[in-house]
Amino acid sequence: MKTMDIFSSITRISPKDCIIDKRLDRIIFLVKQGYVGNAIGRNGIYIKKLKTVLGKEIEIVEDDEQPERFIQNALVPASIEKVAVVKRKDKPTLAFVTIKRDQRGLAIGKEGRNIERARLLAKRHFDIENVILSD
Repeated sequence: MKTMDIFSSITRISPKDCIIDKRLDRIIFLVKQGYVGNAIGRNGIYIKKLKTVLGKEIEIVEDDEQPERFIQNALVPASIEKVAVVKRKDKPTLAFVTIKRDQRGLAIGKEGRNIERARLLAKRHFDIENVILSD
């Protein structure tokens, strides 16, 4: 809770969720629709301040009620063509992301950061077991 309070005091925005990812040494904040720009601040001022105060990389994702758009937001900056959520009887729910080949690197991110962010958030908010990229 302390981390979310620090985010609120710096950005003046209440995050909806916060994930501390120790493996990739980052903190992912989920904010309401339309508040990503406000959370980043002019020229990234709030991100820089949060990084200094918290000592970790900071990532911000825009929330959405629709799992397809939510996953698309989690994969920014990649340009996504389509997200299909497949619910299977007695098996885990999966999300298949269709993406152009030239956007694949952006969707995966350095050390798999972006795809892992999407997987963490999709599991936590929609109980989607895995996010799979396809051409």
